[in-house]
Amino acid sequence: MSAKLILVRHGETEGNVAKILDTKLPGLPLTERGVAQAKAFGSALTAPPRALFHSRALRARQTAGYIEAATGVTATERDGVHEVQLGALDGLNTKEAHDRFQAVYRLWHEGRLDERIDGGETAQEVLDRFVPAVTELRTEFLDGNDSGDVLVVTHGAAMRLVGRFLAGVAPPFTTNNHLDNTETIELVPRPDGGWECVRWGRFTPPFGVKAEVGADDPMG
Repeated sequence: MSAKLILVRHGETEGNVAKILDTKLPGLPLTERGVAQAKAFGSALTAPPRALFHSRALRARQTAGYIEAATGVTATERDGVHEVQLGALDGLNTKEAHDRFQAVYRLWHEGRLDERIDGGETAQEVLDRFVPAVTELRTEFLDGNDSGDVLVVTHGAAMRLVGRFLAGVAPPFTTNNHLDNTETIELVPRPDGGWECVRWGRFTPPFGVKAEVGADDPMG
């Protein structure tokens, strides 16, 4: 199989435990459990990645640091791959805030990319910063390369949105199947310039598994 772009959700944070919508940079740190998850992820890799990147968020940098320690591959910060910015909802953990975010997030996955989170980003704005970063990594490391995956430690809501539109994975699978901490979305470059999703968290294609909305932490 061709080398993959592996989007990795960071380890558990204090915000995840408290169900806080934590999007402003640099954000909250990993918990002890999050540290253990990051260490376990790095140790479980069957081969070191060709390159390792992380967003500007503290939790992503910490997670990547433990993967670096396990693999010996230097972790590098990458612009554009941070979490969806939620504006007025940032820092809240109320049911009303989560419901508001989920309602807009579902609209994004249905193609309404100009809907805006109160004072935050539209889906189009997220894609406009995230997709170019992915494209640059593809050009630099993946096209024409048959070995050595590229790992990017990023965030749940942003990576699900990118996986949905880059690889054509459709809702309601994409909106209902959240990603646990250190779970991955794995993308393989196609010869036509597109991407094929070969893993979404616990699932592999075809992506038709149903899940309950709100089954776990939706973002971060």
